[in-house]
Amino acid sequence: MRKITLSFALFAALLLISSCGNSQAVQTSEEVKTGLNINVQQAEVEELLNYLSSDELKGRQTGSEGIEMAAQRIESIFEENGLQKYFDTYRHNFEIQGMEGFNIVGVLEGNDSKLKDEFIILGAHYDHIGIQEPIEGDSIANGANDNAAGTVAVVELAKKFAEIDDNKRSIMFVLFSAEEMGLQGAKKIAQKLKEDDLDLYTLFNFEMIGVPMNEKDYIGYLTGYENSNFAEKFNEYSGEKVLGFLPQAKEYNLFKRSDNYPFFEEFNVPSQTISTFDFTNYDYYHHVADEAEKLDVSHMTRVIESVIPGILKMANTPEKEIKLNQHDAGH
Repeated sequence: MRKITLSFALFAALLLISSCGNSQAVQTSEEVKTGLNINVQQAEVEELLNYLSSDELKGRQTGSEGIEMAAQRIESIFEENGLQKYFDTYRHNFEIQGMEGFNIVGVLEGNDSKLKDEFIILGAHYDHIGIQEPIEGDSIANGANDNAAGTVAVVELAKKFAEIDDNKRSIMFVLFSAEEMGLQGAKKIAQKLKEDDLDLYTLFNFEMIGVPMNEKDYIGYLTGYENSNFAEKFNEYSGEKVLGFLPQAKEYNLFKRSDNYPFFEEFNVPSQTISTFDFTNYDYYHHVADEAEKLDVSHMTRVIESVIPGILKMANTPEKEIKLNQHDAGH
């Protein structure tokens, strides 16, 4: 997540904000999940998280050897699971500040002759801020929660949807680089896909999902909650309240602070981010202590499993049911 500067007073004020939003309960629907294996292997979630946030990758800064290692691991998993390449390779290359950057892109083509031309993008940034000033002898900003956690979610979802193999629309899995440099990787690929006249239905981005929120009746909050019916329809599809509203997300305009936003700007379609970092539940944002051991892997696994039914339904409805609210259509 791009750096957000909070004064101490504002941060303290956040602690006083009571949780609110849509409190209407959504009953679990067995019909939604009948016959659908949503199980994700927690051990595999933990293994990939540990690798991406290991000291060996030195904070995955764009242009570094560490992010090259991360990219190779993601590419190998895409290859093993039969994801197609949208470009000549799994990489979308671009230049930034004299360096080479690359987003990682894999595709599962839809199985419907018409709907396969419509795309859902599942995304997360896999870069972080690299080497920082040492704190107690540690200079590697490992970026476990920001955003190895979101990266793991997208990779695990790619594996799961390749296994399910029942999506009518095509699903594109994108790991963005240079997010920490101003959403640059997302901007570059959004522009490229717009030039390609890609028919983008929605983009669903994953950002900092490594620790649970306290006393919420939903699993993760959705940035730009009020901009579309994404959360409402997704919860309906899921048979449970997966996505909710967090007041701080609107107050600090998190909708514009992650990789969803360049796609909203380019395509003017619902492009939103799920997160479980609420400013009170994790003290190591952009800190060298943002390490895997501080995350809740069972929570991460639950987040990943919770979104599978909603994404699958989104990929299979006859019509595009998720829409921007009227006041946001056309910006």
